[in-house]
Amino acid sequence: GGAVAVAVTGGEVAGVAPGPGAAAAALRPNARPRLRPVRPRRMSGGAGNQGLDRSCWVCFATDLDDRSAEWVSPCRCRGSTKWIHQSCLQRWLDEKQKGNSTGRVACPQCNTEYLIVFPKLGPVVYSLHQIDRVLSKASPFAAASIVVGTVYWSAVTYGAVTVMQVVGHKKGLDLMERADPLFLLMGLPTIPVVLILAKMIRWEDFLLRLWRKYSSKLQALSSIFPGIGCPVPRVPTETSYQSDHMSVSRILCGSLVFPTIASIVGRLMFGRISSSLQRTILGGITFVAIKGALKVYFKQQQYLIQANRRILNYPERETEQEESSLALEEEGSE
Repeated sequence: GGAVAVAVTGGEVAGVAPGPGAAAAALRPNARPRLRPVRPRRMSGGAGNQGLDRSCWVCFATDLDDRSAEWVSPCRCRGSTKWIHQSCLQRWLDEKQKGNSTGRVACPQCNTEYLIVFPKLGPVVYSLHQIDRVLSKASPFAAASIVVGTVYWSAVTYGAVTVMQVVGHKKGLDLMERADPLFLLMGLPTIPVVLILAKMIRWEDFLLRLWRKYSSKLQALSSIFPGIGCPVPRVPTETSYQSDHMSVSRILCGSLVFPTIASIVGRLMFGRISSSLQRTILGGITFVAIKGALKVYFKQQQYLIQANRRILNYPERETEQEESSLALEEEGSE
């Protein structure tokens, strides 16, 4: 049904459309086909054409813009995102790693991890690099140990000072000298811990709830303490523990200063007592009682203020009078 002419060029075979000459050659026996050269196709991205039609997906430059640039194909991407300049990729890696040169970076398109290699290090540089890695890993633990040790020895020192302040300087020194060192190392740091935990006990709230519960039976004391036994028009919403919490700094300061305050109050109010320990204990109890009573009274007054809160009516008459007076003034001016 028609002959097919074949052209061979450089070992490649290409189909050629049959023509009149090919048909005549087919009629002649032992006729050789006519050969003509076929130009090879230009394919971008092939194995033998890697330098054709390349474009950097960072700076969008091509081979024509910079022929001396070094190209790299670091991932499985194809098409316009296959090629990138080595210098552009280095800058992009620096931005992604953010100073961590050993961090792993992957392609944002195909998620292929880039294969990053470094030159071989000499023995001195390698040793310094390993030392730096060990120090980087050990420094957080060392810092935590230093902080814990500082807090511990500060607690020991505070406990020793508190003992001398409460018992007396000479008696405190004699007591600690005769005590077991292990007992001191374990017992002295517990003094500030116990003070902080005691400060966190909100016994005033419990006493305040009892006051509000049985205040109706204490109407005789209303002349001395205003608000006791008086009915309230409404019960305000109770303040939650989270919204009425004490700050950490206030708890720490109040608990750590408490022995000093107890000692001062004991000397002022119980100076006749010869024992320093008894004076400090009585001074601490007195201070806690007075402070708690004032705090309960203050919170109760705040409770009564919230319970007697009122919302006033909008002054419509005054507003109407003001509007009418303004209208009259405008009419008079006209």
